[in-house]
Amino acid sequence: MIDQDKKHIEIISNELNTSFKQVANTVKLLNEGSTIPFISRYRKEQTGSLDEVAITNIRDRLNKLVELHKRKETVLTTIDEQGKLTSELRKRIEECYDPVELEDIYLPYKPKRRTKATIAKEKGLEPLAEIIMKQQNINLEEVAQKYITDEVPNIEDALAGARDIIAEWISENERARNIVRRHFHQKAIIRSKVTKGKEEEGVKFSDYFDWQEAVKKCASHRFMAMRRGQAEGFLKVSITPPADDVLDELSAAFVRNDNESADQIDFAIEDSYKRLIEPSIENEFTAELKAKADDEAIRVFSENLRQLLLAAPLGQKNVLGIDPGYRTGCKVVCLDSQGNLKHNETIYPHAPQNEQGKAMSKISALVDTYKIDAIAIGNGTASRETEALVKRIRFNRDVRVFVVSEDGASIYSASAVAREEFPEYDVTVRGAISIGRRLMDPLAELVKIDPKSIGVGQYQHDVDQPKLKQGLDTVVESCVNHVGVNLNTASKHLLTYISGLGPQLAKNIVDYRRENGDFTSRTQLKKVPRLGDKAFEQCAGFLRIGNAKNPLDNSAVHPESYHVVEQMAKDLGSSVTDLLHDEELRSKIDIKKYVSSSIGLPTLKDITNELAKPGRDPRQGIKVFEFAEGVYSIEHLIPGMTLPGIVTNITNFGAFVDVGVKQDGLVHISQLADRFVSNPNDIVKLHQHVMVKVVEVDVARKRIQLTMKGLEDAQ
Repeated sequence: MIDQDKKHIEIISNELNTSFKQVANTVKLLNEGSTIPFISRYRKEQTGSLDEVAITNIRDRLNKLVELHKRKETVLTTIDEQGKLTSELRKRIEECYDPVELEDIYLPYKPKRRTKATIAKEKGLEPLAEIIMKQQNINLEEVAQKYITDEVPNIEDALAGARDIIAEWISENERARNIVRRHFHQKAIIRSKVTKGKEEEGVKFSDYFDWQEAVKKCASHRFMAMRRGQAEGFLKVSITPPADDVLDELSAAFVRNDNESADQIDFAIEDSYKRLIEPSIENEFTAELKAKADDEAIRVFSENLRQLLLAAPLGQKNVLGIDPGYRTGCKVVCLDSQGNLKHNETIYPHAPQNEQGKAMSKISALVDTYKIDAIAIGNGTASRETEALVKRIRFNRDVRVFVVSEDGASIYSASAVAREEFPEYDVTVRGAISIGRRLMDPLAELVKIDPKSIGVGQYQHDVDQPKLKQGLDTVVESCVNHVGVNLNTASKHLLTYISGLGPQLAKNIVDYRRENGDFTSRTQLKKVPRLGDKAFEQCAGFLRIGNAKNPLDNSAVHPESYHVVEQMAKDLGSSVTDLLHDEELRSKIDIKKYVSSSIGLPTLKDITNELAKPGRDPRQGIKVFEFAEGVYSIEHLIPGMTLPGIVTNITNFGAFVDVGVKQDGLVHISQLADRFVSNPNDIVKLHQHVMVKVVEVDVARKRIQLTMKGLEDAQ
């Protein structure tokens, strides 16, 4: 291990309060190409059972330290090319692990455009600036007189040029910048004003037309709202501390006398602060606030996405999917238990056609013909009316009716993925198929859609997009591997997220399956083109094969540990199949007997737990939800009314709830419970069924305020 890598591991270990060995082993595994789900699930002995969050934090911090190391190399090269790299300066840069401090060190040497100070230096005024900085008791006018030239026609011009140089020196001084930083961190005020003439056009930002608060108290969502208003040209936003306090402290730091030179330095300090340091630190501070707000927004989005992806599946049932509509009708599709399209057509139960009887007869006939177990209705336009219509039908079999979120369905239906799956059908049919499949398995269907289009984010279009993509991809990968996928039915898109695969290997697996039939064992994966030993190691444990020759192929037990299970069975005089089906037999296993140099107690505990529930879906069962009868639009809502609802989005400031009126209502964080709530996720989860009371309805602005206070017993 080279010194630089060791130092990085020491820093991460200290920052994350994790042992050096845990971090070192995790970094080694990551560098070897192991994925986070694989490391978390199958390398607990090496990492000390670190979970996915801890491993992700190690990965992200390591990446930042590697980036910082590259930046240090650039700084060293640039200063060295100027011939100004002393051994002391090199040592300080090499030992610096704070990006802000590194940029402060580099600032005096950083190539810059022509400034007031460089122009003054070109006029020969740097010696005068150095004399003034000494603050000696001299006749300053006499000294300045010596610097008068054709380019510097008088004493005031000479002093002004010297002040420009001093102002730049102060702006590049680490102590000065840290003084200003401290004031920003402790006392900065964020101010927001409406752009003149934009009052009507920017009315959605009216809360921030004349707003100010201490940055320390500014919630991330308010900061993001002001940033968006500024980006769209409706707001002017500034972040600054009280200037007098900063100037007083800067003066105390640089003014050491009471004479003419000291007065010049005071003038230079004010100019330096207002013209150079304040704008620079404001940009730096704003970027820091933006990064924190981005992280918080991504955290909220990631948590919501995780809940959405792990929503309860209906499972392999025959489903009738309906994408409701008025004038263009309702698109109806019938899917078999594998999600294959068996039939599609359009019905027109709503205005202007109003063919309700015909539509009800058609749905009833389709339910009988295709042995439908459940009906999935999209929650968009005409959803409530369609749901009411379907519930009036008396079916000849037990049929459950679900309203399904169709966020992102239109994005999917027009995507290359949908065109590849259903090239002969138009977007309306594809949308209905997506709605039906979402009911069967939300995870398998939603992985086909860009997470940003699913509608559970908070300012997702304003945050750092590469960071957002990495965060959401990590969540999708985590969820897919947590659940595991059926190797013989999983789509290419679902397989893409399995540990160690990716788009090309996922395609190769599907192609191999098409050409050779279903997989009968995990070892067959090694016959897939380009799927080598490393990829097999990473993916095998997360792929399931029902009715496989080896029953462990339908479990989360990794093939590298099959020999342990086989030995357990042998020691008990039974078969592996017996172990899977006999709880009493499993209770006789003494896992300590099987500890070896490569397998420890954490892995052995995972193995025995898996033997008790091989291949079982970890997601909860699905529940039917029903909106209140007779409440279809915002005009039907009355303050005081208590209604059932479904949580559709969770933010830092509360939860949005669908009560069946095509406009979600907000339960503010202060209204979520009869106690103080710091995190809405402590109270509600995405798609949770809740009871809410209507507090206020603003029909014109389409705003609904709800409360859950006093209703917790009814949840």
